[in-house]
Amino acid sequence: MALYRLPREPIFPPPDDAEPDGLLAVGGDLSPERLVAAYAAGIFPWYSDDQPILWWSPDPRLVLRPAWLHLSRSLSRTLRRGTYQVRADTAFAEVISRCAGVHRPGQRGTWIVPEMVEAYVRLHHLGLAHSFEAWEDGVLAGGLYGVSLGGAFFGESMFAERPDASKVAFATAVTWLAGQGIDLVDCQVRTEHLARFGAQEVPRAAFLADLAAALRHPTRRGPWSLRG
Repeated sequence: MALYRLPREPIFPPPDDAEPDGLLAVGGDLSPERLVAAYAAGIFPWYSDDQPILWWSPDPRLVLRPAWLHLSRSLSRTLRRGTYQVRADTAFAEVISRCAGVHRPGQRGTWIVPEMVEAYVRLHHLGLAHSFEAWEDGVLAGGLYGVSLGGAFFGESMFAERPDASKVAFATAVTWLAGQGIDLVDCQVRTEHLARFGAQEVPRAAFLADLAAALRHPTRRGPWSLRG
């Protein structure tokens, strides 16, 4: 299939036109308008600092419904002990910067390049990108960030500098999101880490249908607070 080069307008080709690995388009920018259009169409950016902006819509898609959430016994014990205090949207820039600095086996460098950091911080200021943070004795120990539109949350990345810190943040986030009527958590592509939480692969067509239904709900803009 032909790889699409994006025009200046924030529009995308149909996700079904993606290549077998999910790559759909190249180019464009990371403006808030284009990012919102991308996520609303089931598309996300993912590239490294030696590449142009690449846009993806993989098939299958890894998703998590709150009802599927599975917690290991050890994680359940950590949650009960209250080792970490979980907050939302109190340290977004620090969370995304820490995620960018995580060394991931088999990955050279990071896909969270400075332009990506700037773009998602802009989305955060618009109330559309959010962080969930695990704090221990006033120190940021782990967390995650993502984008929320309607009844969907699109998880992007997480980090942990203390045992189970990101897991506690993730489990707390999924439970809290469900309470806000956000029932579709996009995990993008399969990892064993997320599969252990209960995330499942679904065909892209099914994901896009679920996403369309989720987008009929109003978007709950930030800043978010887990206390209310």
